[in-house]
Amino acid sequence: MKAAVAAMVGGGIVLCSQSSAVSGCTSLLSLKRLPSASSGTIGPNFPSFFSANNRAPIFPINHLKNSSSRFRLVAGAAESTPPSSVAADKSIVPDEEFSLAKVSFGVIGLGVGISLLSYGFGAYFNILPGSEWSALMLTYGFPLAIIGMALKYAELKPVPCLTYSDAQMLREKCATPILKQVRNDVTRYRYGDEQHLDEALKRIFQYGQGGGIPRRSAPTLQMIREEVTEDGRYCLVLVFEAKALELSDFEQRQAKFASFFGPGITAEIVEGEKNLYEVKLISNTKL
Repeated sequence: MKAAVAAMVGGGIVLCSQSSAVSGCTSLLSLKRLPSASSGTIGPNFPSFFSANNRAPIFPINHLKNSSSRFRLVAGAAESTPPSSVAADKSIVPDEEFSLAKVSFGVIGLGVGISLLSYGFGAYFNILPGSEWSALMLTYGFPLAIIGMALKYAELKPVPCLTYSDAQMLREKCATPILKQVRNDVTRYRYGDEQHLDEALKRIFQYGQGGGIPRRSAPTLQMIREEVTEDGRYCLVLVFEAKALELSDFEQRQAKFASFFGPGITAEIVEGEKNLYEVKLISNTKL
């Protein structure tokens, strides 16, 4: 559906036609009349576009086609704005999933044990009601508090996990079972281990052995990240802090990383900032 509008601009006629099917594209036709002796007409043998009072426009379209009058034609087209490209989905997925593995048993044991001991002593000295249960609360409260303190002392807190939404969608189908296990192990509380992935790092860096590194120089896992590579593969990134190591110490063990966390993965080493090194475990499975 095209609409034609006539307006007087600088002594000429401006015709604007706009198609409703195509937005942002406008054709502009400027018809400028040559000077004539009569101000009421565009030229000889051509009627005026306006009435005598110059208010009500008269627009003879057919007469324009057959007129032999001379016009100067200026055509212009507005630039159309190209559609914006769709950005990759790199939004961060918050970790709101509840699991007992993400709860500190040391805090639970210590809290319950101290509560039982406190109430048991209060009931024993008749400060609180329930003196007949004081012995039972003291009996169970003391070992629970001891166990809680022991678990709290041996506790290894989970590392932060940064997950992008596109990687979350690929995890179930593209991540290998070992990569899923690594993610679950480092994002929960552990007890008795010196650090996360302690056994893996011991075999890869060979602590205290020939060609290995000292135990005190062992890298420490700071966080993990789930992302998608440029070619659409699932990638689990292990971010280590190693103040006593260099990039070459990781690069010469790149094959060992791929072998230990394999099969079905490729390992890449990237140097970060402030003594940080990234080990990218890329799944070979692709949708």
